[in-house]
Amino acid sequence: MKKFFEDRVGKTVAGGAMIIAVFSVISKLLGLLRDRLLAVNFGAGDVLDTYYAAFRLPDLIFNTLVLGALAAAFIPVFIDYWQKDKDEAFKIANSIMNLIFVFLTILGIILFILARPLIGYLVAPGFSSDKQLATAELTRIMLLSIVFFGLSNVVSSILNSFKKFLAYSLAPVMYNLGIILGIIFLVPKFGPIGLAWGVVVGSLLHLIIQLPAVFKTGWHWQPVLNWRHSGVKKIAVLMLPRTFGLAINQVNQLIITIIASTLAVGSVAVFNLANNLQHMPIGILAIPLAVACFPYLSENISQNKEQEFVINFSVTLRRILFLIIPASIFIFLLRAQVVRIVLGAGEFDWQDTVLTLKTLGWFSLSLFAQSLIPLLARSFYALKDTKTPVLSSLISVAINIGLGLYLGKIMGVPGLALAFSIGSILNMTILFLILRTRFKWLDEKKICWSFLRIIVISLISGIFLQLTKNILGEVVDMQRFHGVFLQFLIAGGVGCGVFLSLALAFKMEEVDAIKKIFNSRLGRFLRR
Repeated sequence: MKKFFEDRVGKTVAGGAMIIAVFSVISKLLGLLRDRLLAVNFGAGDVLDTYYAAFRLPDLIFNTLVLGALAAAFIPVFIDYWQKDKDEAFKIANSIMNLIFVFLTILGIILFILARPLIGYLVAPGFSSDKQLATAELTRIMLLSIVFFGLSNVVSSILNSFKKFLAYSLAPVMYNLGIILGIIFLVPKFGPIGLAWGVVVGSLLHLIIQLPAVFKTGWHWQPVLNWRHSGVKKIAVLMLPRTFGLAINQVNQLIITIIASTLAVGSVAVFNLANNLQHMPIGILAIPLAVACFPYLSENISQNKEQEFVINFSVTLRRILFLIIPASIFIFLLRAQVVRIVLGAGEFDWQDTVLTLKTLGWFSLSLFAQSLIPLLARSFYALKDTKTPVLSSLISVAINIGLGLYLGKIMGVPGLALAFSIGSILNMTILFLILRTRFKWLDEKKICWSFLRIIVISLISGIFLQLTKNILGEVVDMQRFHGVFLQFLIAGGVGCGVFLSLALAFKMEEVDAIKKIFNSRLGRFLRR
């Protein structure tokens, strides 16, 4: 089956995205199970506040220095060297891996020592002293995960360069599985500390699952640390602007946590739980397409095929819009049902539910923008321009923080989600307009025409969904889980059915692509 996925399916942008999306669905479902276990066992209270706040320092380091910055700089450079000298390409990969290991280990030790004051003065100044101490304890354990994630993401970048998406797609599944195992087996034995150890186990599994696939590419580890190599320097130079941009985004998340820590107890947990829910369609529908498209965009630029670059960009963008716009409307209309189904049980009471669904509603307004940003940013990375996304991010984050401080006081935690949405829409708009200036032709007419048609049929579908939801609300028992789930399932199914029917009636290209995938060998395999 592995050979079938990688050799037959993963040879096109749509096929690669399909592989990533299939396992992203599994990962996101595990993520929903993870969040439900957290909500049921702890509620939106002190424990989850400390748990989510404990991620801030590890995330600040890893997300800034490795996650987005590495792939954006590594893949174009690695592909360039691979086409000229395969051995040299692998030497560059090993040097980068070893440099990241040494750097993250040293930095992790420093943060381990300084965790308590950093939590108290920088991450969660609004927490009580005991709550800050508990957050620091979780943070110290979670710092181990950044080393495993650092190594894992070098491996991921190598696999993406070869368009090998299967093991890469399995890694997040293993990460969520590790956290779930921590909740089920470690928390009963060690208390909330078990949550942090679950994160460490998940990060280790994230690395291990990818190793067999990367070995098959011909890569093997070498004890080289050649930071003077021209390829390593080129990656470092390309990483710097992206690192700065990611640092801005992490500061943004940090400030949101600081603001939320001064609001009602549970605000940090509510913001993160709602953010996880709204990110599910982004992770399943948008990011797989952007990730799968990136190597192709990089190859197009490397081979001076500008027209193919534009076509790949336009097709991928329209597919993202086709999937994410109806998803945004459906999530907004079904936000109460989503929160009640996923989180509403155990210690997660009605007040927590109402606050989370309000926050999710404001997040849903910018889902289309958040979904396009990964593709737009990667388009600039393929052009070896990591500065433009940084400048755009800087502007949007400044707006986000300013609005967050203001709206947080007026609206509470839902105001933070509204500020985030406004900043995301601004970021997407800036990136698209600047990319448009780089090309004489960006297929704007086809993009705009598709966008308008998708909006129209999505709104019509939303009307049918809302009518069905209202009718079912009078028929089923809305005080029971099965009643809420039935309403969600049937109303959502009606909305999706109307949307697909209208898309077929309008003969939209995007639905034709889905039909081709379904009728392919993969489709026949999945239908067995």
